[in-house]
Amino acid sequence: MKRLVVFRSKTGHFSFLVQKKTMIVLSVLTLLLLFVLMMSIGLGNKGTSLADVYKTILGQGTAVNLLIIGTLRLPRIILAVLVGAALGVSGSILQGIIRNPLASPDIVGITGGATFAAVAFITYFAGTVSIQWLPVAAFLGAGLVSIVIYLLAWNKGVTPTRLVLIGIGISAATSSLTMLMIVLSPIKAAGQAYIWLTGSIYGASWDNVYALLPWLIIFIPLALIYSRHINVQELGDDIAMVLGAPVQHHRLMLLFISVALAGSAVAVAGAIGFIGLIAPHIARKLVGASFGGLIPVAALIGSLMLLIADTFGRTAFLPLDIPAGVFTAGVGAPFFIYLLYRNRNK
Repeated sequence: MKRLVVFRSKTGHFSFLVQKKTMIVLSVLTLLLLFVLMMSIGLGNKGTSLADVYKTILGQGTAVNLLIIGTLRLPRIILAVLVGAALGVSGSILQGIIRNPLASPDIVGITGGATFAAVAFITYFAGTVSIQWLPVAAFLGAGLVSIVIYLLAWNKGVTPTRLVLIGIGISAATSSLTMLMIVLSPIKAAGQAYIWLTGSIYGASWDNVYALLPWLIIFIPLALIYSRHINVQELGDDIAMVLGAPVQHHRLMLLFISVALAGSAVAVAGAIGFIGLIAPHIARKLVGASFGGLIPVAALIGSLMLLIADTFGRTAFLPLDIPAGVFTAGVGAPFFIYLLYRNRNK
């Protein structure tokens, strides 16, 4: 039995191979995500049956269900799926180009840059500039810090070791400055900043979904197109250059894709941590190290993780709504310690 399935365009100019195992895993994860999504729509302060959920999605529900599901729950759930996918793919790319299983957007400084910019916006501009500009500030912060990290890591090229070490240093610096701003800011601004720091999609609207969706439509396919270059870079810079790969060009492009996905996700959902760390590891266990299959599987796993965390946060402690970032950190921190222990001799 063939282990690979070939997809080829009619002209023959475009083709790619997919392992049957990867297709099975993708199918199972997609069905599982749809099931969790439907269950999540029905859960809440006012429970809704699956039949009513289905009718409401088709536009045949009651006015109350249309309000609860269409306006309050569904945008939040869709946003959780999109943010989780963006963080999962971003983490996969970083772990590939840095060749370090501990790499993720929140550890190497990308999330730290977005957080610093967002807290600065809340502290100094929230009273004079519309809060709708907060995602823009967070995205710009992620981009600027990433540029600084890349420039500081440059020395006749950028090596993975320098990139991750400087990223960790910049992350620590931005974290310290962020906490200093919170301590010195008014109580109201500090409260807003802490909510953003924990990572929450509470109060998500369709505007947030429409703002994030184009980034995923553009950059996840780009990540898949560049996935073969990550596979080459994992062989090491010397071997990749011998094979004719422009290592620095591809590394810069892949880093840009990772920053765009992580920055846009953090901009609308806050500093949700550890999904970019955990999702690629689970995906690697399921489909192996080839990034052609790893990236879509990590996207689905990231979506599942954040959707489950957010659903649990808004339903388990009613009437309280606990930020999803609390639960992702609760799972991610022990997992990070485990990775540190497992790789202590490497």
